[in-house]
Amino acid sequence: MRQERLPAPGEGEVRLRTLWTALSRGTERLVFHGRVPDAVADRMRAPAQGGEFSFPVKYGYCAVAETEDGTPVFALQPHQEAFNAAPAALCPLPEGLPPRRAVLAANMETALNAVWDSGAGPGDRIAVVGGGVVGLLVAHLCAGLPEAEVQVIDRDPARAGTAQGLDLAFALPEAATPDADIVVHASASEAGLSLALSLAGEEAGIVELSWYGDAPVAAPLGLAFHARRLRLVASQVGAVAASRRPRWSHRRRLAKALDLLRDPRLDALLTEEVAFDDLPAALPRLLEPGAPGLCTVIRY
Repeated sequence: MRQERLPAPGEGEVRLRTLWTALSRGTERLVFHGRVPDAVADRMRAPAQGGEFSFPVKYGYCAVAETEDGTPVFALQPHQEAFNAAPAALCPLPEGLPPRRAVLAANMETALNAVWDSGAGPGDRIAVVGGGVVGLLVAHLCAGLPEAEVQVIDRDPARAGTAQGLDLAFALPEAATPDADIVVHASASEAGLSLALSLAGEEAGIVELSWYGDAPVAAPLGLAFHARRLRLVASQVGAVAASRRPRWSHRRRLAKALDLLRDPRLDALLTEEVAFDDLPAALPRLLEPGAPGLCTVIRY
């Protein structure tokens, strides 16, 4: 834990007190283990990051705080007790969204962007490989498409209950339904990518949401990949999906992500709560590869 003196707010800034933050487990695990490649270090900087990769670095981008008049807002800020920010960098929470659940906003933005990148539509058969937070949010959004057939696939049977609580079909890899119109891969594993490619139907698209850091990943592009004319598309939240970019700003997308979090069933994605003072001791366990649970919320 590092101590620093917070300066007085600069011109046009306001002071905020942090209420909750969340670990964005996939990205923060790679940061924690020093696995951000130099070639993409600038792109992977958090908006309010302090320090440089690898260490010491102050990272994170899932914060809910309150202004001095008690207004709750979401901000792309690291894990710290208070901060200064310009009002333009703050997104007020919509009525009906509890501040604790609002920490999922950055993950929901990623999921919304992925759905846009996928081109999913009514009636599509949609496979989501990887039942972590982002995968479940993608599936949750796709399930809102009329008559869409959505299946979450994960090797951890413990994820079945969470999926079913969101009214989503769940399958272990060996029981996944093939011939999908759209496949979204969010498991961050080589085996998951291979499975995603195998589940795609003729001329279908596979949306790759995983970020592997510096790990080499073998994609099985032999077999029937070319004969079936599959499409492998990267989706990353740093840019608004091309189909929406002329009309949607980052702020508009974030505001919509917050609106989409008003479903109380999404509280099931918050599986552990840790006090900020206890975070340094808890991080090695929480960010261990294969750690159980979904989103960890940090209480201030």
